[in-house]
Amino acid sequence: MLRKILIVVLVLAAGLGAFLFFAAVPDVPAAELDKLYGAPPSQFLTLPSGTRVHYRDRSGPAGAPVIVLVHGSNASLHTWEPWVERLAGQLRVVSVDLPGHGLTGATIEGDYSIPGMVGFLDAFTRQLGLTEPFVLAGNSMGGAVAWRFALAHPDRVSKLVLVDAGGAVAPGVDGPVPMAFRIARTPVLRELGLIVTPRGLFESGLRSAFFNQALVTPAMIDRYWQLNRRPGTRAATVARFGLPFDAEAATHLGELKMPVLILWGREDKVIPVHAAEVFKAALPQAKLVIYDDCGHIPMEERADQSAADVLAFIAS
Repeated sequence: MLRKILIVVLVLAAGLGAFLFFAAVPDVPAAELDKLYGAPPSQFLTLPSGTRVHYRDRSGPAGAPVIVLVHGSNASLHTWEPWVERLAGQLRVVSVDLPGHGLTGATIEGDYSIPGMVGFLDAFTRQLGLTEPFVLAGNSMGGAVAWRFALAHPDRVSKLVLVDAGGAVAPGVDGPVPMAFRIARTPVLRELGLIVTPRGLFESGLRSAFFNQALVTPAMIDRYWQLNRRPGTRAATVARFGLPFDAEAATHLGELKMPVLILWGREDKVIPVHAAEVFKAALPQAKLVIYDDCGHIPMEERADQSAADVLAFIAS
């Protein structure tokens, strides 16, 4: 019996070894990613902590309002480029890679929680010299960062734009725990996530985020896949996915008094459109716009219309 058990263990170990040999995906060197995705207009600055931040800063007309754009989970500042092209002529547009994302990557602080990202955003905008209140926009996880930042620093945010934002809790909004979060909270599987990151995982995730499948191009999939394999990023992602959800924070949404614009894709499969109504109920001063035939990323899928809505909101 012992011999049979030993044989089974050896076979399983050999099978696991073969799986890891063929399925493991190596990191992409940081220098290679900087060359691929960090050319001008990209810029870098160093926070007092020593963390290097990747951002883009498009100047508008003299005295133009400033809008700061905050991307979602596993994305990067590149997701905002359709808005940048349409807003930069009238606004100063700043986009930034959050901790554990894009070319910012793993940080000195190692804090990938929403409060940690709020602190990062505060340090970054101050380092950039944004001393006057600015418009703050966030998509998905970045939307949660944006409204949490506005709660923590209401004097720094003149207007708030929530684009299919995260952080709302209500019946019909909080569905089953996503597979990535279940993996990150399971020993062994969590460790496998540090080395097994197939390209198909990002393709399927992107396809679920877009209503118009033609927008999910090979170049887009490659960018997500490569940036999420920056050294340290997978460990940061696993750490972030393993954090508990803070349901209590959303009970403070009503404390926000600045003007708010809520934009949502009706066909959002990531955060259902019902969440937009949850935000609207908590923020009676908000204006809500829902786009038909649009998924989780309206700034890419409805670029013209959503950018125009933002400009009208800022001008109002």
